[in-house]
Amino acid sequence: MISPELLRRYAFFCCLDEQQQRAVAMIAEEIECESGKVLFEEGATVESLYVLIEGNVDLYYEAIAQSPRQPPVAEVNTGEAFGISALIEPYHATSTARAAKPSRILQVDARALRALCEVDCKMGYALMRQAAQIALERLHFALVQLAAAHAAA
Repeated sequence: MISPELLRRYAFFCCLDEQQQRAVAMIAEEIECESGKVLFEEGATVESLYVLIEGNVDLYYEAIAQSPRQPPVAEVNTGEAFGISALIEPYHATSTARAAKPSRILQVDARALRALCEVDCKMGYALMRQAAQIALERLHFALVQLAAAHAAA
């Protein structure tokens, strides 16, 4: 459990009212992870929704990350949510998330969060809008990277 005030700091949860934020705070915790720790792997069921509090997390697509020097396809910035597949069926990760350096992360239990969203449809709608926005931003970033790689080839 964390303080609801911690949730208010992050844009992903700003769409929730105080009662909804308290409910999410009850199923969240703050974790620390060392550099190199894998939070979830591409294709695996995502058990948590995450928000980066401090540090760096990189996202990789395993199909192109076979080289040890393969750059990440996305970097999670402080305050950003990741693991949004925890909210979207079939709840499988579309990338691998790895801490690039020691990091502090807000971790929200995905099953409990989905259960809250089932009971409170307004909460579910608000969080799905947030997840969709993140997905669109990451898609745009990936398209820009693809266009740059194609232009360089």
